[in-house]
Amino acid sequence: MIRIGHIQAAAAAVLAIVSCKGALGDYDAEGYFETTEVTVSAEANGRILFFDAEEGDTVAADSLLGCIDTMQLYLTRQQLLMTEKSVLDNRPDVAGQLEVMEEQLKKLAAEKDRVSRLLADGAATRKQMDDIISQEAVLEKQLAAQRSSLDNSVNSLDAQSAGIRMQVAQIDDQLSKCRIMSPVSGTILTKYSEAGEFAVAGRPLFKVADLDRVYLRAYLTSAQLAGVRLGQAVKVYSDYGGDNVKEYDGTITWISGQSEFTPKNIQTEDERENLVYAVKVAVENDGYIKLGMYGGLVL
Repeated sequence: MIRIGHIQAAAAAVLAIVSCKGALGDYDAEGYFETTEVTVSAEANGRILFFDAEEGDTVAADSLLGCIDTMQLYLTRQQLLMTEKSVLDNRPDVAGQLEVMEEQLKKLAAEKDRVSRLLADGAATRKQMDDIISQEAVLEKQLAAQRSSLDNSVNSLDAQSAGIRMQVAQIDDQLSKCRIMSPVSGTILTKYSEAGEFAVAGRPLFKVADLDRVYLRAYLTSAQLAGVRLGQAVKVYSDYGGDNVKEYDGTITWISGQSEFTPKNIQTEDERENLVYAVKVAVENDGYIKLGMYGGLVL
């Protein structure tokens, strides 16, 4: 006859087995949670005037977090603008300077018409007509030469002005690089510099990552890989220690095209498997998943 105590013990054992289902080691693959981290480096040299960001702060993409000293660049820009103004002030008024000569040509044309009529009536000589024609030809050549000279002067000054504007654009680009901004929305993970320190182009300032969307990098054997595809929905489990395991919906977003040796701290379904393939599973983080946390997935 089966004793009640034995039944209770057996039931407890079953419950223990059920409660342990999903414990690390029973998964199809295991790995660590990670995310895409962006290390932002200085793009200019100079003293950091302010840097209003702390580790753990949530920042928006393209938000201004700090600024590197821009005084010398600003002064250079102002000097270039003044130089451009001087160049433009020296730009000749082509129409105004040619107006006098054009007016003289109109008077000669009128005189030529008058002498032509007089010549037809025998009241003027041919020499008078020839003199007017000669004056008109000379004035037209002078007008063409003056127009060419003025056009060349205008083109030269316009080219100088365009060159200065290009330098101003370069200064504006350098000024924009003095702004410390986050390229992505996320959380500041690490801050490497503080206000008052001297920034050097290429030296890291801070590291930011989007913690709302994390990835489980797990490892599958070649046998498991046969049934895995991109976009496949899987179950992901995060381990908080003991029996504290949370379940999440995940999507496979990346499969390595090259095998690698099993990491020493990662267990596979078959301990004899040496070569595995890494996969990344995207998971929407509810705030409890931490980077580097141990997790597993069920296909």
